[in-house]
Amino acid sequence: MGGGARTEGSLSSVPRLSEVLAALDALWPAERAEGWDAVGTVCGDVDDPAAEVDRVLFAVDPVQEVADEAIKLGAQLIVTHHPLYLRGTTTVAATTFKGRVVHTLIKHDIALHVAHTNADTADPGVSDALAGALDLRVTGPLVPDPTDPKGRRGLGRICELDHPETLRDLAARAAARLPATAQGIRMAGDPDAVVRTVAVSGGSGDGLFDAVRAAGVDAFLTADLRHHPASEAVQQSAIGLIDAAHWATEWPWCEQAAAQLDAISDRHGWGLRVHVSKQVTDPWTTHHSSGAPN
Repeated sequence: MGGGARTEGSLSSVPRLSEVLAALDALWPAERAEGWDAVGTVCGDVDDPAAEVDRVLFAVDPVQEVADEAIKLGAQLIVTHHPLYLRGTTTVAATTFKGRVVHTLIKHDIALHVAHTNADTADPGVSDALAGALDLRVTGPLVPDPTDPKGRRGLGRICELDHPETLRDLAARAAARLPATAQGIRMAGDPDAVVRTVAVSGGSGDGLFDAVRAAGVDAFLTADLRHHPASEAVQQSAIGLIDAAHWATEWPWCEQAAAQLDAISDRHGWGLRVHVSKQVTDPWTTHHSSGAPN
């Protein structure tokens, strides 16, 4: 278990930061991330034997509001899905918004760890969490990871509904189950079309249309669908499209990931207190339906 300090009055130990980060790396190995991605520990002294963790905060975005929330919680570790620095930078000055986050984390001894595309393709991964939020039964990955002998890892998930329902009803289910955002849920296709199978992909999904067509599903639920790929998809086939906010499709992963770390904590007797941020960090705050006459 690694020799963390015993919590007074209990049998639980407080794990070292290095132990918790090792557990996260086992869940989402960095080598399974895309080559362009920036995952792993962004901030925190892994080699400090005095660095311990008893509270962890999961969130989608490593923004200032999440850093401030971690301070209020007394968390020593934040785990986010999105990277803080996806591309290179020449400054971490506190006058920049990302630099301010870094300065805040260092000042308050808070580590930051990122699981991005390595969490997308994991088993379970981001799309499993999305499917679970909608009570969809996963049958396999949409784009299988060829290095997985079990055939369970990969991008997106192909799912079945327990009972056929209309595209309209499936979109309404997504609107009711996913966290509220200004965008809400958009739908393309025949609202009365019957859906038995659906592909889901948390986050931006319009690069997966070839795989979706090959899967032969009735509908595709994802985020960030652009005009041309969506238009071409519905012109080429009768597939229904459901487009949610990027943040909303990935937030269920935070709860799934927190439960995974909770289970590890229980096995090791760590007594970690794991929290999921409820802050809506989707950048869009207002939506108005356009109504100008043509």
